[in-house]
Amino acid sequence: MAELVPITPRIAARIDAMSPAAIDQVRRLESLARGLPQVAIETGHALHAGLYARTVRVPAGVVITGVLVKIATLLVVDGDVLVHVDDGPPLRLQGHHVLPAQAGRKQAFFAQADTHITMIFASGATGVAEAEQEFTDEADLLVSRRDAGSNRIVNTGE
Repeated sequence: MAELVPITPRIAARIDAMSPAAIDQVRRLESLARGLPQVAIETGHALHAGLYARTVRVPAGVVITGVLVKIATLLVVDGDVLVHVDDGPPLRLQGHHVLPAQAGRKQAFFAQADTHITMIFASGATGVAEAEQEFTDEADLLVSRRDAGSNRIVNTGE
């Protein structure tokens, strides 16, 4: 019978809160990117069993930035992406990763290959707008707010 052996991760086992300087770097990147051609990013939302999950697919070669996240979440990444996590070099995530992520982060992602990113947290929200307000004070900056046609929503009411 095979034994289960813990594998020491080759990368960070979680995403930590970011320093104000690192968050400011992402804000500067956003400012520069506003003048560049934009890519449509669809957002999938799921509200089920006291959880809210939002998923985006980032095409290869595309950079996206997130809002300032004010609560702890799980971050599921599947693909190949460089993540600006704090001061220092970006974190490269290849393959499938499930990472606890702390509050106080505003990240930039540069997809090396098509990549899916899902954020999950416990929520009492009954709708997407309410869930978005739970995780950020910058909900007005979310693509899901600017382009309602880019949303896919599953709300089971359970």
